[in-house]
Amino acid sequence: MPWIVQLDTEWVVVDKPAGLLSVPGRGPEGADCAWTRVRALAPDALVVHRLDMATSGLLLFARGAALQRACSIAFAERRVHKAYVALVEGGPAAPAGQIELPLAADWPNRPRQQVDALRGKPSVTRWAVLAREGRRTRLALWPLTGRSHQLRVHAAAEGWPIVGDRLYGGAAAAAEPRLLLHAHELALAHPLDGRALRWVSPAPF
Repeated sequence: MPWIVQLDTEWVVVDKPAGLLSVPGRGPEGADCAWTRVRALAPDALVVHRLDMATSGLLLFARGAALQRACSIAFAERRVHKAYVALVEGGPAAPAGQIELPLAADWPNRPRQQVDALRGKPSVTRWAVLAREGRRTRLALWPLTGRSHQLRVHAAAEGWPIVGDRLYGGAAAAAEPRLLLHAHELALAHPLDGRALRWVSPAPF
C-alpha cells in the first residue's frame, strides 16, 4: 500500500492523507480512520499520537501494549523530534525564530483553540524559512510542545496563517482544497533499547 512507510513486528508508520481522521470520530462517518485501516493489516497496532484530520504526514503506531506505553511516555516527555512543513500566507521577515504564546480551548467555538494569556498552557514553536514563494512562504515548523492545533494557531497569531486553514486562515483559505501542513519528520530513541529511529515524508505540496 502506498501510504505505508514501515510495517514490521514493532511499528506501523503511515503517511496519513489530509482529510482522514487519525482515530475513530463520532457517528458512522467517523469509523474510517488511519487506525482502523492500520489494524486491518496489524491487529495489535496501538495509537501513539495523533494528527489533525486536516494535516497530512507521518503517523506512528506501536505493535503491542508494552511498546505503546513506552512510546507514549517518550512523546509526553518531549523526547520525540517532530518537524512539519507548511505553506503560509505572507510570512515572517526574519529567517528563523520562535513563537511562545499560551493556548487554550475556545469553548464556545470548539474545536477552535485560541491564544489565552490567563488560562492558556505554555506553547512553543520554532520555525525557519525554507523558501519565499511569491506572496507565500514555505516554513519548517518544530512544535516544542504538543497543544491541539498549536502550529495553526501560532502561525495565524503571527499574521501568516497556513494556506488552506478554514478554522484560522480567514478568506484566503476558502479557495484551497486542503490545509498545507505536513508532518515531515519523526525521530526518537527506541524507548526500549535506545536505537535511533527516524522517518521522513516529503511534503506533497
